[in-house]
Amino acid sequence: MSLTDWFVIAAGLAAGAWVNWYFFLAERNAVQALAVGAAGATGAQQVDIVIHGAYSPATIRVAAGRPVRLVFDRQETSSCSEEVVFPAFGVRKFLPAHEKTAVEITPPAPGTYDFTCGMGMLHGRLIAE
Repeated sequence: MSLTDWFVIAAGLAAGAWVNWYFFLAERNAVQALAVGAAGATGAQQVDIVIHGAYSPATIRVAAGRPVRLVFDRQETSSCSEEVVFPAFGVRKFLPAHEKTAVEITPPAPGTYDFTCGMGMLHGRLIAE
């Protein structure tokens, strides 16, 4: 093989490694959920999540044992993002394009609860503390 062939192979491997790191391993900045309603510190928590090629924010911190309202704002038409799945809660919700859709869950205990798109390509994390 020529030097050019080796360069092309190395560039392809590097690009594949970067894509896997970016979509599956990169740590995102966590956002703290805000308390809503009159109950304040004991009531529901809410976070707005924009979907445009990824979940933003992708990591959300909430208080365990309190209701959480996640408002997904899907700003695209990609078929990958038309559904959000919370396996630990048995929740699977359709997200219409260019609309906001609320998903309400209550993490029962401290821990990390992952969520994905229906195809498993977009990833998010709910951290209950």
